[in-house]
Amino acid sequence: MATLILVRHGRSTANTAGVLAGWTPGVALDERGRAQAAALPARLASAPLAAVVTSPLQRCRETVQPLLDARPGLPLHPEDLIGECHYGDWSGRKLSELSTEPLMEVVQQHPSNAAFPGGESMRAMQARAVEAVRDWNTRIETEHGPDAVYAMCSHGDIIKSIVADALGMHLDLFQRISVEPCSLTVIRYTRLRPFLVRLGDTGDLASLAPREKEPDDQAEVGGGAGAP
Repeated sequence: MATLILVRHGRSTANTAGVLAGWTPGVALDERGRAQAAALPARLASAPLAAVVTSPLQRCRETVQPLLDARPGLPLHPEDLIGECHYGDWSGRKLSELSTEPLMEVVQQHPSNAAFPGGESMRAMQARAVEAVRDWNTRIETEHGPDAVYAMCSHGDIIKSIVADALGMHLDLFQRISVEPCSLTVIRYTRLRPFLVRLGDTGDLASLAPREKEPDDQAEVGGGAGAP
C-alpha cells in the first residue's frame, strides 16, 4: 500500500502565543513557520510525491504552499477529517490557563476518556483521522500504484493519534509521542501492518538544547511550538 509522509504545519502565531488554536480562523504561520515551510521543498526533494492532502486550516495551507510552488501540477486535496481537534470552549484560550482545568489531567493521563466542552472527544478525533488515512491510502494506491508516496499536512494531536494507531498503541499512550512544527513522520502501510519509518524528523537536534525553562512532564495539547 501507499507510503504516507505526515507533515505537521510550521510554527504558528498561536504556538508562540501559547494559545490552543483549534479551528479558530486566521491563525497563520509566524516568521519561523514561514521559514520552515520554505525549507520543505528541499527536504522532500527526493520523495516522488503523487499528491498532497491537507487540513483546510490556514496554517496547514501556508505550510504546503512552497511545496506546491516548487512542483507545479502536484495535486492538492483539502480534507476536513484531518483538521485540528475540535477543542470547543477551550479554543482560543491560553494553555497556561487551561493547565489548571480538571479536564487537563484527563487529557494528559486518560485521553481516551477526554471530551472537550462544546467540542469533540479525543477518541472521535483519532477515529476520523485514521479513517481519512485509510481512505486516502486506498485512493492513492488505486490511482498511482502500490509504491506511491504522498504527503499529508495536519496538526500535532492528529499526527500523534495516527502514529499511535500505526504502532498499535492505546490512545491513552499517545501523549508519549512528540512531533514538532514542520516535522516529518513517515508511515509505510502494507497489507499486514504499518511500519513507522520516521517520527518527528526536523532535520536537526535543536530541540534537545537546554532551555531557560526546563520542559515539564506534561504533553503540550495541540503539539507545542518546538525548539526556541
